[in-house]
Amino acid sequence: ALRSRAALRPLGLLAPPCREATGLGQGPGEAALEENPFYGKYRDKIQELRRSSPDVFESRMEKRNEVKKQPVGYSKQGEFIRCMEEKARPIFFGEGLGTKASKGGFTRDKTLDSVLNVEMVKEKSAEEIKQIWNQYFSAKDTVYAVIPAEKFDLIWKRAQKCPSFLYALPRKEGYEFFVGQWSGTELHFTSLINIQTQGETAPSQLVLYHYPELQKEKGIVLMTAEMDSKFLVVHEAQCLANQVQLFYATDRSETYKLVETFNHRSSEFKYMSVIAELEQSGLGGEPRPSQGSNKS
Repeated sequence: ALRSRAALRPLGLLAPPCREATGLGQGPGEAALEENPFYGKYRDKIQELRRSSPDVFESRMEKRNEVKKQPVGYSKQGEFIRCMEEKARPIFFGEGLGTKASKGGFTRDKTLDSVLNVEMVKEKSAEEIKQIWNQYFSAKDTVYAVIPAEKFDLIWKRAQKCPSFLYALPRKEGYEFFVGQWSGTELHFTSLINIQTQGETAPSQLVLYHYPELQKEKGIVLMTAEMDSKFLVVHEAQCLANQVQLFYATDRSETYKLVETFNHRSSEFKYMSVIAELEQSGLGGEPRPSQGSNKS
């Protein structure tokens, strides 16, 4: 059952208010922004935006106020996200993270060859490759998986029709929403508050890399990830990765319908439905540390 929580916050967060001392003035919408329980993590970037581009800052505060006027449980956030993406597709979710040696430590065009010696494993079975992949990454602080070809086919087919979705990450303060956006076989995540305060320059905070090179011959797709450790730890990234399979690889039409609604009928999309689905699946409980393996 859906846990009882405070009224929906204007940034799509189901959590009680938690005010932070900031030093920012209280312009329209700013007080509500500071009530966001995750505001503290983004305070410096928000202050910098306000100082350097006050017009842009005020414009985004107005956008937040428009969202706030929507009925509780409903969102037109999908329209806003697509609008931002159309304005700057090359940098949406990737500014500052797509190049090598970037601040976030993310890698541009991270190929399978850069991770695994493909030639050396071609003669091995799918099960042997799975063991090699899992053993290699089990010693690393990251998320990884070996996905059956049939499951990835379903995920990939749906990702072409519905390239973005809103995911809810359980935290002590409540739920923090993240937007996941497919770019080729990479899936980029950034928090909703990050998008609303930085717009099209919002950087990725988690990238899932899917490698289908062995899909036809071995029947498996390898996956690994990179994350910004300032905002996410492994078990939180794992929770988001698990939700990709929950929503995109599901056999339940009601579950995938949420993804379709977010992408194609965003005015009908309900934040609460994502939380309810997580609760029903068991992924919406308190996050627990994992071994980093997204077993498929």
